Amino acid sequence: MQRDDLIDLNAFMAVAEERSFTRAAAKLGTSQSALSHAMRRLEVRVGVRLLTRTTRSVAPTDAGERLLATLRPSLEQIEQELAVVGALREKPAGNIRITASQHAVDTILWPALARLLPDHPDVHVELSVDSGFTDIVAGRFDAGVRLGEALAKDMVAVRIGPDLRMAVVGSPSYFAGRASPTTPQDLSAHRCINLRLLSGGGLYAWELEKDGREVRVRVDGQLAFDNINLITRAAEAGFGLAFVMENQIAAQVADGRLIRVLNDWCPSFPGYHLYYPSRRQPSAVFTLLVEALRHKKS
Repeated sequence: MQRDDLIDLNAFMAVAEERSFTRAAAKLGTSQSALSHAMRRLEVRVGVRLLTRTTRSVAPTDAGERLLATLRPSLEQIEQELAVVGALREKPAGNIRITASQHAVDTILWPALARLLPDHPDVHVELSVDSGFTDIVAGRFDAGVRLGEALAKDMVAVRIGPDLRMAVVGSPSYFAGRASPTTPQDLSAHRCINLRLLSGGGLYAWELEKDGREVRVRVDGQLAFDNINLITRAAEAGFGLAFVMENQIAAQVADGRLIRVLNDWCPSFPGYHLYYPSRRQPSAVFTLLVEALRHKKS
């Protein structure tokens, strides 16, 4: 295979994935005219059209989709091997892309990175904040962060945080003149603030448990958000009960801005894990990050 063939194949994969010559050129650090030339050269070489072009979009043909499906894992394997070879340098260096929820970023990832990165200037980390169940392979992430109870079996999982608990909370103004709920069934008589799930778009059903009995409650109220900070602010303002991570509202509970209820229905559960495909060969920089994040039991 000639050097130009590898260049053209890499250019084709960028255009096919970005669905745009403009974005692909920016990604590769080249010009649109150079990409167009590479695509014409590749299509002449294979003898079939690989891309369908319109004035507004670019999309792979059936032949292009077939080539892309074969090409992607091969080039990714080459990238991984190059990263492993490059990691033999004295200092760990490279790029890491991780997808995680805002809560995981705030409580686990950022504190660890803030300690690690000053000593490793050649390590570059990109965090994508997403509370949905991201396909890290399709999204071309190196790793993701997810709660331990929701991990796929074909993934390597490394624990990076302690057990967690949820909390049902409301403000003193909300509880004025209202009886506090003592069972999950009592929530039907209360205004509650819903969480809109980014994956699937549905409303999250509150998951409560006591003495091995699990209950999922569909709550109702005036408000729904896809952001935990807004849910907490609405609860503090007296708009209803909120169901959030215990450590997110510890300060508000301590100073009396929020009151906890249904404590006995909120047991602890496995905390955050870093996960990545079992077939991945970790580079030195990835191993460095894993060790920096690994949870140490106190």
